[in-house]
Amino acid sequence: MNAQEVRAILHAHGLRPRKGLGQNFLLDRKALARIVRAAQLSPDEIVVEIGPGLGALTEHLVRHAGHVVAVELDERLLTILRARLGHEERLHLVHGDILRVDVPQVIRAHVSPPEPVRYKVVANLPYTITSPAIRHLLESTPPPERLVLLVQREVAERIAATPGDMSLLAVHVQFYGRPRVVAHVPAGAFYPRPKVTSAVLEIVPHSMPPVPAEERALFFRIVEAGFHQRRKQLRNALAASLGLPKAQAEALLLAAGVEPRRRAETLSLQEWARLHAAYRERDKQGRP
Repeated sequence: MNAQEVRAILHAHGLRPRKGLGQNFLLDRKALARIVRAAQLSPDEIVVEIGPGLGALTEHLVRHAGHVVAVELDERLLTILRARLGHEERLHLVHGDILRVDVPQVIRAHVSPPEPVRYKVVANLPYTITSPAIRHLLESTPPPERLVLLVQREVAERIAATPGDMSLLAVHVQFYGRPRVVAHVPAGAFYPRPKVTSAVLEIVPHSMPPVPAEERALFFRIVEAGFHQRRKQLRNALAASLGLPKAQAEALLLAAGVEPRRRAETLSLQEWARLHAAYRERDKQGRP
């Protein structure tokens, strides 16, 4: 499928790409093949595709997976997908908003898989929902075994950052899984052409998170406190955001093995986990 064919399909249905839904259709065959390779699909696996659009990637996925559950928000595009790919027995088209969809439940409704549900996610995510969509997917029960996402290059590199360049987004994603930028995709690979370069981002969820699930809210409260005033030293940022005397904030950092003058972007996930543990220990001892 090329840009001319896409225009012809849309024109035949009286449609135009909807900017508000981030409809930039990936056409480049090399990029499509790279996404499928990164997903590492086998004939007995389930893959959930988010935003199938006109089905360019979907056509590749149904050749490699046992079942493809494609979730599309724009019902107008579902009409085209049914006409183009409705004959594919392994394809299950679902109308829905991925931010509201219970992915494992949708799989159960269409595929009847064995429990626990095992699946992968492939998506060309609209830039406007990248962060909430990733978090929603990673917090699913159970989460996908692998995510391969086409996102804005700058966002992909922020997510895959290492200590020294960490952001709140990076910590949020790396709490759940290991991200890696697989490939860059130029703007010319899409129709219509976006204003930015994209990247293929792979995320492999951890078998076990750095802190127990019931401690997740406290962990992120501490991380968000550290990044709330990211230009400040951690002892100052934590003191201000957690309502601690500066001396207590400094003692907390030292107990976690973190130099108090460091800044949030320099900490690794393991150091945040140690800081969380030190804060929990402080609570156990009943300190104000």
